[in-house]
Amino acid sequence: MAIPKYEELMLPVLEELADGGVRSGQDVANAVAHKLHLSQEDLEQMLPSGKQKLFQNREAWAVTYMAKAGLIERPERGFLRITERGSAVLKQKQGKIDNVFLFRFKEFQNFKAKTPVETTDDSTPQEDLEKGFQAIGVSVREEILERLHEITPSRFEQVVIDVLVAMGYGGSHEDAAKAVGKSGDEGIDGVINEDRLGLDSIYIQAKRWKNNVGRPDVQSFVGALSGRHASKGIFITTSSYTNEATEYAKTLREKVILIDGERLAALMFEFNIGVSTENTYHVKRIDTDYFLNA
Repeated sequence: MAIPKYEELMLPVLEELADGGVRSGQDVANAVAHKLHLSQEDLEQMLPSGKQKLFQNREAWAVTYMAKAGLIERPERGFLRITERGSAVLKQKQGKIDNVFLFRFKEFQNFKAKTPVETTDDSTPQEDLEKGFQAIGVSVREEILERLHEITPSRFEQVVIDVLVAMGYGGSHEDAAKAVGKSGDEGIDGVINEDRLGLDSIYIQAKRWKNNVGRPDVQSFVGALSGRHASKGIFITTSSYTNEATEYAKTLREKVILIDGERLAALMFEFNIGVSTENTYHVKRIDTDYFLNA
C-alpha cells in the first residue's frame, strides 16, 4: 500500500502515545506502522535520494510538527511523551490532525512563521525545492539549539572554540583552546586573538544558560573588558537577551557583540559545526550554447 502522507500520520502517532507514558521514538514508529498494516516492502521504500526510508522520514516530520504545536514533548533524546494539550486534543475525538488544525496553537504559528509560505499550485518546482531546503534548515537549527542545552560543559567549551575558529578568530584550535577556559558557571571565558597575527584582542564569555541574560550581566561583561586589556567583546549564550540588555549594548563605546542561542545555532549551521551534508541536489538547465550550430 502507499505510505501515508506525514499529516495522515499525525493522529496515529498521537493515539499511540495516549497512555501518557514515555516511549522511544522508534517504538512509536514501529507501532504506528503495525497499526496501519504496512508491509516490510512498504517500510523499505526510500526517498528519491536513496538516503532515508520514506515512512521514517514522514513519521519523523509528523512528530516534529506536533512537537512544535505542543501536543508532544521530548523528555529526553530519542523519547516521546504526549502533553496535556495532546491529551485534550485526543479527547475531542478529532477525525484528523493536520497543519490546518495545528495552526490553532500559537507555538505552531510561531514555528511556521520562521519557514517559507506553504507550497501552492502557483509555485514552480524550483521554488518548492528552495522552500523545502529552507524549512529543513529551520528544523535543523532548532535541533542544534536543543542539543546545546543537553551537552556537557566541556563539550560546550569545544563547540564555542570550533565556532570561533571557523569564523576566523583565535588562530588555530590549539591557540584558542589555550586562551579559553571554564568560568565555573557552566560557561567559559578568555581572551582570543582577532586574527592569526594577534593585532587585536577579543574578550569572550559564553554561558550555557536557560534563563535570559539581563543588563547587569552585560554590564559585568563590559567591566571585565578593560581588566582583560581588550577593546572588543563577544558574549554568547544559549538562551536569549532581555530588551534592556540588547539596548544597553547598543549604547556602548566598546564594540560588544551579543550572540543568543538562535544566532549561535545559525552560525553552527552556516559554518558546518555539528552538522553534515546529507544530500546534494544539482538543479540542471539547458546549455543553449551546446545546441548552436557549429
